[in-house]
Amino acid sequence: MAKRLVIKVTAGADAPERCSQAFTVAAVAAASGVEVSLWLTGESSWFALPGRAAEFELPHAAPLPDLIDGIRAAGGMITVCTQCAARRDIEEKDLIEGARIAGAQVFVSEAMADDAQALVY
Repeated sequence: MAKRLVIKVTAGADAPERCSQAFTVAAVAAASGVEVSLWLTGESSWFALPGRAAEFELPHAAPLPDLIDGIRAAGGMITVCTQCAARRDIEEKDLIEGARIAGAQVFVSEAMADDAQALVY
């Protein structure tokens, strides 16, 4: 079994169920002791900005701020794609505490590690 889970979220409010599922799986994995690296791409990039996750609503789903807090509390990493951030004029200084901006090289390195399992939503 993989000891690290690398999750890429490719949707935001434009596909709320897929987005919520990715955050939920990441939070459950982190709470279970799995090392989690959550990558925000496309429209999900906005959720790395303070207050933006609170704007997301999906009936019968856990609130995104709670899921993000759980991921971070368990030591999980939240990363915004470099190109996605640039297209949205998001800079590292704009991000929630503990989040970062990194590119495809870092994603591939994390996803290809021997102890990693990658999921894309």
